[in-house]
Amino acid sequence: MNTTAAIIGGGVIGGGWAARFLLNGWNVQVFDPDPEAERKIGEVLDNARRAMPRLYDGSLPAEGALSFHSTIADAVADVAWIQESVPERLDLKHSTYREILADAPLDALIGSSTSGFKPSELQDGLDRPASIMVAHPFNPVYLLPLVELVPFARNADTGIERAKDILRSIGMAPLHVRKEIDAHIADRFLEAVWREALWLIRDDVATTQEIDDAIRYGFGLRWAQMGLFETCRVAGGEDGMKHFIAQFGPCLQWPWTRLTDVPELTDELVDKIADQSDAQSGALSIRELERLRDDNLVGLLRALKDRDSAAGALLNAHEKQLIAPLPDPDQKISAPLRLWEATVLPAWIDYNGHMTEYRYLHVFGDTTDALLRLIGADREYVAGGHSYYNVESHIMHLDEAKLGERLMTTTQVLSSDEKRIHLFHTIYASGDRAVATAEQMLLHVNSKKSRACPALPQVQSAIEAITAAHAGLLRPQSAGRYTGQRRSA
Repeated sequence: MNTTAAIIGGGVIGGGWAARFLLNGWNVQVFDPDPEAERKIGEVLDNARRAMPRLYDGSLPAEGALSFHSTIADAVADVAWIQESVPERLDLKHSTYREILADAPLDALIGSSTSGFKPSELQDGLDRPASIMVAHPFNPVYLLPLVELVPFARNADTGIERAKDILRSIGMAPLHVRKEIDAHIADRFLEAVWREALWLIRDDVATTQEIDDAIRYGFGLRWAQMGLFETCRVAGGEDGMKHFIAQFGPCLQWPWTRLTDVPELTDELVDKIADQSDAQSGALSIRELERLRDDNLVGLLRALKDRDSAAGALLNAHEKQLIAPLPDPDQKISAPLRLWEATVLPAWIDYNGHMTEYRYLHVFGDTTDALLRLIGADREYVAGGHSYYNVESHIMHLDEAKLGERLMTTTQVLSSDEKRIHLFHTIYASGDRAVATAEQMLLHVNSKKSRACPALPQVQSAIEAITAAHAGLLRPQSAGRYTGQRRSA
């Protein structure tokens, strides 16, 4: 599968798309005439590297290659996906598409980040219009999974399905909007809330901060996990949605809102909004606000992920795709197993520029998890009430892992029985430089009864086969070494 994407327009949204593709292992080719584009995308990418890996318990694939090009023709050469994120001017989009279509591969799909134009408008008057569809994301693209995928009659069903597959492969949730409409779906809700908020500010009913408080302390928290209709269903009590509508439906006839009217954006109103917004959050820079936003989103998404709910269920499904395939059953397992690899990211680095102690433990944990998946002690096994607990770890730091280095781990099974697995992991940087080792003892437990028990037969058989294959390996010199023991011992 071709895993190269072109980003045409490298602003906030284009930069987010670039980060989403890159951190999922795609190569990305960027065109943007802005002389600051490389710096701007680099800053978005720094934020993504800091936040996105924290969503996953396993490791993201090796980051793809990022390149910048002086022409659209160069940027779209040999790509599978082209994401157009130029300003919202239809004439500019049409001229951009003409340049793209002149040099893009015939089978390349073209998604537009437009928040308002319909696909029929984008395709109008162009050769090969079937290549173009709306693929409207939400900021930050590298964390929020929703992408509104809006085709038109000219788009073939096979192209739409291929677009869905590509978007799902990078952890996104394509929402197939089957009937084109101005502003698609989600932005129509945002516009309704925005319009009502403008009236509340204009009429001095509320400030920008008070409106934001109403959302973030109230219904916004519910919407993050349940959306609109499921929230209302719960509000209806035991009688559900019909009771909710019967109780609150009549108020729809009352003149509560002014959604059919738009306040004039006078200079006075614009200044009032800007002044209140500056007072609310002007003490923080945009980059600081972005990092705060990202940290909060990671926390919310992790909570949903732990419960396999809403966007968290999507993360769990994507994580299963990211996990490296299990080794071929016919491969040689007589050598230490290679089960994990990743690149050292900025979020993994401490004030000395080296990988943090926490991350070493995380890497060893990921490696142990990979071994457990290999022998069949996976999520389904754990859901059935059995698991392995790490009851003892001894980490030795041998060298320093630095930003951007490629890490790889090996695992040697020193011994095992029906309840225990004795492991020895090594982290290698840049190929063959050992930077840390970990010796671990795992205990098999019945998690429902909170006590040790024998592993189930299929798991026990799998670990016994690896143990037997590793029996002839040289025992690591530091295996069994206690904390503080001299290296020469």
